[in-house]
Amino acid sequence: MNFGIIAAGQGSRLVQEGVSLPKPLVEICGQPMIGRLIDIFVRCGASSVNVIVNEEMTEVAAYLSEIADRIPCPLNVVVKTTPTSMHSFYELSSLMEGKGRYIITTVDTIFREEDFARYVEAYRNAPEETDGMMAVTSFIEDEKPLYVAVADGARITGFLDSPEDGVEYVSGGIYGLSQSAIPVLGKCLDEGVGRMRNYQRALVAAGLDLKAYDMGKIVDVDHASDIVMAENFIKGAN
Repeated sequence: MNFGIIAAGQGSRLVQEGVSLPKPLVEICGQPMIGRLIDIFVRCGASSVNVIVNEEMTEVAAYLSEIADRIPCPLNVVVKTTPTSMHSFYELSSLMEGKGRYIITTVDTIFREEDFARYVEAYRNAPEETDGMMAVTSFIEDEKPLYVAVADGARITGFLDSPEDGVEYVSGGIYGLSQSAIPVLGKCLDEGVGRMRNYQRALVAAGLDLKAYDMGKIVDVDHASDIVMAENFIKGAN
């Protein structure tokens, strides 16, 4: 399995709230968020880890260069400023083209390692016709959550900006996809689609077989107060 990390955002809210470190280097339980993700991916049997950072994040690029030698798989780093997270997603997907299934997550997504490991294993063992497996959660604390409509137990039927009756999940910011998702991504960019949620809608519209996987609690670090919340979540899990 190949893994990717989108770490190209500005982290402007953290900066405004007095956090001086670039978001990927903000520590959770004594470890930079990006380093924590990489270590988890390695323990989940990563064939490669692929990361995109923006051109202003020289400290992050330097950190990745420092740890590259201790990673037992290729650590590929793209240094590029992109206009949207979907463009960042495209850069990472391009690196993994022709390499089977892959999982991409945003750098500020915090989860229990054991929950993520079960998700990875479920995706590895999913039938060949499964085009993707998205991690979802019923824990809703995001300011603008993307609701995920599910039918027949696990099949994703839609991505919604607002809740509807019977919709209990939101996106966890963890995207497991197969090679069949890459052409849809390219088409979206050609047509000027610029948001990840619209790309996910395009996957459904294209008829791809997407499954939802309830990963339990997942939190995002968007504000300074979220750092303590994330640490308490992880410490409680351990």
